[in-house]
Amino acid sequence: MDELQLIAERTGLVPLAESDALGAARARLMAEIAATETENVAPLKNRRRWVWTGVGAAGLAAAITAVVALAPAGMEPPTAAADPVAVLRAAAAAALKTPDKSPKPGQFVYTKTKQPDGVRESWLSADGTHDGLIKMPDGSADLVPGCRNGRAQVYKGAEPLKGVTEPCTPRPGYRADLPTDVDAMFAHLNGDNADHSGEKGDYNAMGKDVLALANETYLPPAVRAALYGAAAKVPGLRAVDDVKDAAGRPGVGITWPLGPGDDPKVAKPTMIVFAADTFLYLGGNGTAVTASGVVDAVGQRP
Repeated sequence: MDELQLIAERTGLVPLAESDALGAARARLMAEIAATETENVAPLKNRRRWVWTGVGAAGLAAAITAVVALAPAGMEPPTAAADPVAVLRAAAAAALKTPDKSPKPGQFVYTKTKQPDGVRESWLSADGTHDGLIKMPDGSADLVPGCRNGRAQVYKGAEPLKGVTEPCTPRPGYRADLPTDVDAMFAHLNGDNADHSGEKGDYNAMGKDVLALANETYLPPAVRAALYGAAAKVPGLRAVDDVKDAAGRPGVGITWPLGPGDDPKVAKPTMIVFAADTFLYLGGNGTAVTASGVVDAVGQRP
């Protein structure tokens, strides 16, 4: 029997304790399991199987069942600071298990994000050649001109200026062009390209770039996994237990070191938040991705 199926069946037979009580313990256990799976994140067919020394599939399922079932509801189990590298590797492993549905060129990547000042919605062209739209929390809307044959239409407000275009480079909402290898992804995030916003070695800027890609971009599972695997290579990461995203969902946060010129008394480190139980991406500093998907036209929702 498949290990994941066996684990799911065993954990499904017992009631869950309250999420707040088990979040940290469950996060650490799942992170340690997933860490053995993703030393180098690659497409699914190339990954190694789990290696859990001295424990068979039935023993592993029993261990997880014990963690889920025996911790009394309302009693916080003993906790220790989560390992940020293990958490990110667990997030990479979780990303690899998500469905891989490639958008068609004429479709749009939809994302709904809850922010401190309201809700933001975006419709980004999957291939970057069609006009998209971003609805801001204040109710205003920004057009995202598509780039066709190296030129983009210029708008004045919502009206296109007839015959006026400007040079452009397509910025697709679907990023199948990004590396699926961890080292190559790290080099990309730290290199001279449109996905890199800071100086080389500015890891706080890299954290913001990781958030930007994770938030409103449709990434194939292997690319998203490589993104989190590359993030795990950043020195100075910290894990923060028992955080909540802007939607109130419990998670584990990973913070990046501040930039070279940042004042630690003033600057706020970039944080990325993963679900404490599944390690799926939730959001970042003060934000939460509450809906996403692929649609056929601007204004549609999944």
